[in-house]
Amino acid sequence: MSHSETYDIEPYALLRIALAAFEKTPQELSSDELAQIAVQARNEQDLECRVLSSPEAAGVIVSDQELENAVKAISDRFEDEESFLNELKKNGLTPDLLASALSRQCKVENILESVASRANKISEVEIGVYYHMHPEKFVIPERRTVRHILITINDDYAENTRENALLRIQDIGEKLRRKPYKFSELAMQHSECPTALQGGELGAYPKGHLYPEIDAVLFHMKTEQLSDVIETEAGFHLILCEKIQYGETMSLKKATPKILQLMEGRSRLACQRSWLASLPKVTKIDSK
Repeated sequence: MSHSETYDIEPYALLRIALAAFEKTPQELSSDELAQIAVQARNEQDLECRVLSSPEAAGVIVSDQELENAVKAISDRFEDEESFLNELKKNGLTPDLLASALSRQCKVENILESVASRANKISEVEIGVYYHMHPEKFVIPERRTVRHILITINDDYAENTRENALLRIQDIGEKLRRKPYKFSELAMQHSECPTALQGGELGAYPKGHLYPEIDAVLFHMKTEQLSDVIETEAGFHLILCEKIQYGETMSLKKATPKILQLMEGRSRLACQRSWLASLPKVTKIDSK
């Protein structure tokens, strides 16, 4: 597809979809890429026409402030107004054309929001049923807060040959067994991981998020316990288990806001989809 074959597509829609899909402007797209987004743009234009021609559209307005905010959100991405205007021109747009396109977009969003408000309210019974049907969603896994000291293995450096790296980490381990409160200090002095700047702090993790060799040790440690030397593909580690947050199952009361948000979102989306499917085809609308 050539650029001349997209003359019937609203320029802003083409630009917006090109940026979202390929992080390029339409002029930078290949013929295949342009054909792909042209199909999506035409489908979106068709849907926009159907929404704006619906009876529900008659009672929906876009405020001046809402439109101003929409334009500003785009213009603020540019260094100055001249850059903004030049980019519009390159993409077949003017400030008026952009404002018109954004006005229609805002109106469509407002109409869909109004339609979504018709969605059925979620009852406590529905929330309870969802909770008991999906218990796995409300399990909070055990998490452990951990610090580490890393000495890497690199034969290009004498101090980091496998033998010397192991001796270094073992020496640090001996110092920590005598003075465990110095873990953060020694991590800042010796660790070859960027976390050294935070005293070796890795954070709080459930199983499965760290190296398997570290997981295998960490989740058998007690609070404030120091590990023996652990080897991973990154090198040699010493880890400190700072805190244990034991796993639990979230109560129905605590889970209710999360379930309500999820079910309301689904209900609103289903309401919108059903309404959109009921809209008749239209050929053309006033673009103002």
